[in-house]
Amino acid sequence: MIRRSKKHPQGEALRYIANAREILGKIPIDGDFYADVKPVREAFGTAYLAILEAIDEVLIRDKGLTIKELPQSIDSYRAALQKHISVHNGKLLKDFERLYGALHIAGYYRGLITETNSVKDYLKTTERFIKKLIGN
Repeated sequence: MIRRSKKHPQGEALRYIANAREILGKIPIDGDFYADVKPVREAFGTAYLAILEAIDEVLIRDKGLTIKELPQSIDSYRAALQKHISVHNGKLLKDFERLYGALHIAGYYRGLITETNSVKDYLKTTERFIKKLIGN
């Protein structure tokens, strides 16, 4: 059960990344920084959710988990990645940890990342991670 749309046939995770970029496109820029931190935080939160969507997609599609069996916390996502996905690629877990720290903690929770190039780079890195994860 992979959720796809006509606009994003690769899956819901990439739709979330597109939504994050749409949010950023509406924010005024002051020099090299986004002028309003609230929508930047929203974009980071959306990008983080894209990663969780991608993990869910792989767990359902490739590992046969049901929706009820999907992880419910960051610790259970780590455990699922370790058990089901990064068994053959330990770098995925390290990448997940880095993105969790940047997107969820620094970007969304604390609102520390507002420099335009940094924000855009994190979204590109997130998209690459998702594509590697889902096999595109």
